[in-house]
Amino acid sequence: MVLSYSFMQNAIFVSVFISILCPCIGIFLVLRRYSMIGDTLSHASLAGIAIGLMSNQNPILGAFIFTSICGALIEFLRSYFKKYTDLLLTIVLSLSVGTAITIISSGKLHANADSFMFGSILTVTRLDMVMVLVLSAISILTLILLCHQMVYIAYDEETAKVAGVKVRLINYVFSILVASAISVSIRIVGVLVLSSMIALPVATALQLGKGFKLTLFFSIVFSVIDIMLGLFISYYLNVAPGGFTALISVAILVLVLITRKIQASIRILRTK
Repeated sequence: MVLSYSFMQNAIFVSVFISILCPCIGIFLVLRRYSMIGDTLSHASLAGIAIGLMSNQNPILGAFIFTSICGALIEFLRSYFKKYTDLLLTIVLSLSVGTAITIISSGKLHANADSFMFGSILTVTRLDMVMVLVLSAISILTLILLCHQMVYIAYDEETAKVAGVKVRLINYVFSILVASAISVSIRIVGVLVLSSMIALPVATALQLGKGFKLTLFFSIVFSVIDIMLGLFISYYLNVAPGGFTALISVAILVLVLITRKIQASIRILRTK
C-alpha cells in the first residue's frame, strides 16, 4: 500500500501544512490584488534554493531567507513605485531569477535543483518536516494575532493607516509570512507552479460568495482536496506532483464555476 512508504508519509505530513498555510496567506494576497507577488516570490525562492545548495545548507532555509529579503524589498520599493506595482515586481523577479540562473549555470551546486522546480514527493526529508512544522506554526500563530489588522489593510489600506494600524510594519511581517508559505511548499509543489496553490483555492472559494471566515474555510477545504488528489494521482501516473496539483486546482475552479452557472440558470428558470 502506498501509505506504507516512509517518503509518502513524509509527503502527506508536509502537504497537510501546505494545504492550510497557503490559503491563509493567499486570501490576503487575493483580496489586496497582490496575487502576482506570490508568483514573484515563488520564483525568488529558486535563488534561495540555489544559494543553500551551493553553500551546503538546507535549501528550504535558504529559500526562506532569500524570499523574505525579496518580500521586504518589494515592500520597501512600494514607496518609490506606488503606481507601478508590476514594475517593482519585474525588478525583484529579474534580481532573483538572474541570481538563480547564474548560480545554477556555474556548476557549483552540490545537488540537483530540478526537484525543487517541479516538485517531488521523494525528496522530503525528516529535517524538511521539522522546518515545515516550525515555519508553519510560527506563521499561523502570527496570522491569528494579526488577523483583524490584516483584514482591515486588505480592504482599505489608507483607512487602516488613519485608524492607527501599523500598516508598514504589518506589511513587512506579511511579506515574511508569504516567504514562509512558499518555503514550506517547495518540496512538494515546486517553484514553477507554487503560486497556483496560493491563489487558486482562494479563487475557487470566492465563487461561493460567502463572508471572509467562510471563504477562508472553503479555501482550506479546496486546498486540501487539490494537494491530496495531486499527490496521490501523480504518484500513480509517475508525474511531478506540482504540475498535476495545479491542473487539479484549475479543474476544480472550472467545476465550481460551471456549477454556479447551472444553479443561476435554474433559479432564473424557476422565477419565470
